[in-house]
Amino acid sequence: MELQAKVIEKNSQLDENQRESSFIYKMTEHWELIAALLSGVLIVAAWVFSKYGMESTSVTIFVLAFLIGGYAKAKEGITETLKEKDLNVEMLMVFAAIGSAIIGYWAEGAILIFIFALSGALETYTMNKSKKEISSLMTLQPEEALRIIDGREEKVHVSMLEIADQILVKPGERVPADGIIIRGETTLDEAAITGESMPVSKRNKDDVFAGTVNLNGSIIVEITKKSSESLFQKIINLVQNAQSEKAPSQLFIEKFEGTYVKVVLAVVILMMFLPHYLLGWNWQETFYRAMILLVVASPCALMAAIMPATLSAISNGAKQGILFKGGVHLENLNALRAIAFDKTGTLTRGKPEITDIIIRPDITEEEFLLITASIESHSNHPLAQAIVQYTKERYSITFEKPSQFKDVPGWGIEASLLDKQWKIGKKDFIGLDEIKRFQNNIAKTLAEEGKTIVYVKDEEGIAGILALKDVVRDISKQAIHTLNSIGIHTIMLTGDSETTAQSIAKESGVNHFIAECLPETKVEHLKQLQEKYQNVGMVGDGINDAPALATASVGIAMGEGSDVALETADVVLMKNDLTKIADAISLSNRMNKIIKQNIVFSILVIMLLIASNFLQVLDLPYGVIGHEGSTLLVILNGLRLLK
Repeated sequence: MELQAKVIEKNSQLDENQRESSFIYKMTEHWELIAALLSGVLIVAAWVFSKYGMESTSVTIFVLAFLIGGYAKAKEGITETLKEKDLNVEMLMVFAAIGSAIIGYWAEGAILIFIFALSGALETYTMNKSKKEISSLMTLQPEEALRIIDGREEKVHVSMLEIADQILVKPGERVPADGIIIRGETTLDEAAITGESMPVSKRNKDDVFAGTVNLNGSIIVEITKKSSESLFQKIINLVQNAQSEKAPSQLFIEKFEGTYVKVVLAVVILMMFLPHYLLGWNWQETFYRAMILLVVASPCALMAAIMPATLSAISNGAKQGILFKGGVHLENLNALRAIAFDKTGTLTRGKPEITDIIIRPDITEEEFLLITASIESHSNHPLAQAIVQYTKERYSITFEKPSQFKDVPGWGIEASLLDKQWKIGKKDFIGLDEIKRFQNNIAKTLAEEGKTIVYVKDEEGIAGILALKDVVRDISKQAIHTLNSIGIHTIMLTGDSETTAQSIAKESGVNHFIAECLPETKVEHLKQLQEKYQNVGMVGDGINDAPALATASVGIAMGEGSDVALETADVVLMKNDLTKIADAISLSNRMNKIIKQNIVFSILVIMLLIASNFLQVLDLPYGVIGHEGSTLLVILNGLRLLK
């Protein structure tokens, strides 16, 4: 009991420490927002003191509000000005707040600082929200691994793992690095990588990825990639790059900022003198109107029109398994008029599957598959592996061992099994006349459907045929239908024959197909499509797709694709879900609409406030509220893209 009490006490202390560290972390993370709110509280306190005639106390508290609320933005503005040797919006706001204080409008200057600080805190929140996508990813990758050396286990940091090292992954643990299983069988939860909710069975020679969860059996994994080169790390790098790369509209606004600030300051200086001489305003009114102009002409809302919206959209995409390598690619998706798709592994599952089995009347399907799979189990050909896998899944049978086995390269297999001689392979290997007579030449019909035929013959003639096909994924059909419905023209580029391509195109629903494409001809075809449709996307997963992905207006790679495809593409579909393309285009549309709304709204507000100031109908408090209020509205409008 005493031991139990000590354990409970220790756990409660740990919980207390965790709560305390969590509180400190939140305070640190949201310090800008806390400073802004504190300045707001001080403004209210100063206003109360001023109402009771305590002016000196009120001014002191206003100064504190200036310092606490304006510290972050003033520091940012001064640092950027010294670094870039150019003025910015933050400096304009500092000048405006100081100018307000000089003419005795302490409350207005403090409110200006408060709202500007609050808008800055919201912008920081947007960036932190985006960065959390990386943080949540990074927590999924273990920092340590159990390396096996000479039969001994030693715990090492994942960065110390080298290619060909062997590690032990126990049940319930996450796989620390990419590799292949060399001993043991298990089931892995790969949702973090592929998005598939169903666990996947893994055995000897199967690939495993860092960040996936080992659900049951212990496995020994041989490392095939360093931790810095793992698929998981590449995902993290993609998100990081996306956050740092700016969209063209954002770059334009930032270039425009420096010139605009100089013009505003020049006009404000003129405003301090000219109205007095030209319009007969008194010096106090002239300086007052110049300070209002300094406030309302600052393009804060315009500066905040794009970045928060872009970061919010990138974060939204990351949550859905769509990784954008930058705002420019997210922006460009909106302009796509056509999308070209690779066939194998993109529209299709990427491996052959048995679709039809036609057999002679004197043999059962189970007997036929037992014989065929027993012989094919000794071959490494993809078609042979598909037949063996299909047989294992359909029947619980033990394979027989052929007494003789001969691989005839390019043609097929000859073997002796169950006291019979067998031939498995192409039609020319079996005999064209026999094939035509078998089941009224049904093989020809199946071949016209784009299927690959494997013929099986014994001493009595053709025992049966198997039709295999790289099957179109159901999700591909759904994706193509959705894209066609929103006016995106879909094209399939494939190296397959005209017959196979036509069959796959019909099944998938693409508008058009181009067959017998080599990697270099894919690029040529893509350029021709760009001449016709201007903005054309490309979706692929293999090394041979990389040139076309680089040529396309927007290159889109499948998450399970080759390293080269992932590095070349502009967008990555982590869940291999082609329906996410339509979601990405929709997100791009929403982002561009919100950015346009923000820009138009911010410009109209600035023009209205400037005009009202010249007509002498706008007082400083309302100028502050109108200007900073519009900035807050623009940022909040951009934050809608988080959902």
